[in-house]
Amino acid sequence: MQNQMLRPILPMLAVALSLTIPGVAFAHALLRSAEPAVGATVKTAPQNLTLNFTERLEAEFCRVEVTDAQGARVDQGRVQGDPSDGKRLIVPLKPLKPGVYTVIWHAVSVDTHKTEGRFRFTVAQ
Repeated sequence: MQNQMLRPILPMLAVALSLTIPGVAFAHALLRSAEPAVGATVKTAPQNLTLNFTERLEAEFCRVEVTDAQGARVDQGRVQGDPSDGKRLIVPLKPLKPGVYTVIWHAVSVDTHKTEGRFRFTVAQ
């Protein structure tokens, strides 16, 4: 009799428990930092853009576009995962002139969750 009373409660208990235990299954790769930093003004034009995330990434499925103020792409069209840090993407850039640049990123974490965002940085004159 006692087992019959517990049967309907067990699925609810399992769901409640899964919501209270943090885990990788619910993780999303959020942008932790960037170099150049979000909103930064740098004196020297970078050769690469580096993006650091909160979770490990599937670099081959990530996309990053860097555009100038006129909307022309200034990235070299490829995103590289850092072999020493699975949470880092490196984006080679074309030579940058002084101006404002927009970064649009799409990340896919190892658990296949997708995130995206955008930010700007400036290369000083």
